[in-house]
Amino acid sequence: MSETSPGTWHGEATPPAIPRPSALGWLLVATRGLGVVSVLLIGVILILPMRWVERLFAGPRRPVSGPHVQLVCRLCLWILGLRWCCEGRPLRGPGAVVANHSSWLDIFVLNAAMPVFFVSKAEVAGWPGINILTRVTDTHFVTRDPRLARRQAEEFATRTRAGHRLLFFPEGTSSDGRRVLPFKPTLFQGFLDPALPRGLAIQPMSAHYHAPPGRDPRFYGWWGSMALGPHLLAVLAEPRQGAVTVRLLPPIPVAEETRKTLSAKAEAAVRQGFGQD
Repeated sequence: MSETSPGTWHGEATPPAIPRPSALGWLLVATRGLGVVSVLLIGVILILPMRWVERLFAGPRRPVSGPHVQLVCRLCLWILGLRWCCEGRPLRGPGAVVANHSSWLDIFVLNAAMPVFFVSKAEVAGWPGINILTRVTDTHFVTRDPRLARRQAEEFATRTRAGHRLLFFPEGTSSDGRRVLPFKPTLFQGFLDPALPRGLAIQPMSAHYHAPPGRDPRFYGWWGSMALGPHLLAVLAEPRQGAVTVRLLPPIPVAEETRKTLSAKAEAAVRQGFGQD
């Protein structure tokens, strides 16, 4: 998308020029693109009967399709050639996840680390290409409308009670992949709702991208007014991909916290995890 929202981060400098694919690059675009699309299509086809079986025997829980999406995302990263590693252990018990946001690649990278369900603004549901990924990953869409706040809080509580790990981006936008932006405390108010399960905890997660050799360090970042299409092609066309490190950090219990203290603790944890490379 070339259009930006009022909350879009533009950074202090002009985004780097997106490299145009070479002859080899176009071949990689075709082969990797076909591979990723094929895996996603097969994943969608397989997930439909899985969801039917889950509704029959597990209600709203996702004991099978969650790990299935995780496997699909790992396969997509392997096809892309993006080296990926994960440190830490997933949260046990009821909770949600908060992470820094750098790129559309986060859809694959963070879901590969653990079964999560992204929380995103409603307009993303209409973005070409991205809307397919959001459907596969059962994204939870929210609308910035105070009149819908109560209903959306109830939906959040329902999914949390069902064991869904909803993943939030408290920065409110994506960055250039080289930093963690300040967290917005207002998002954390939803974690204090009395309808949520007791013992709720928030697990911070950090994702730190490393550019391919010789490329701008911000190569994988997608932010500001950067168009999605050229950035997607540049990543697919890169002969020698870089890497990404994901860290699952110690959960933060919600009890006795306020939205500001939760936000501060989560941001500090993500910053620490981001800066340990």
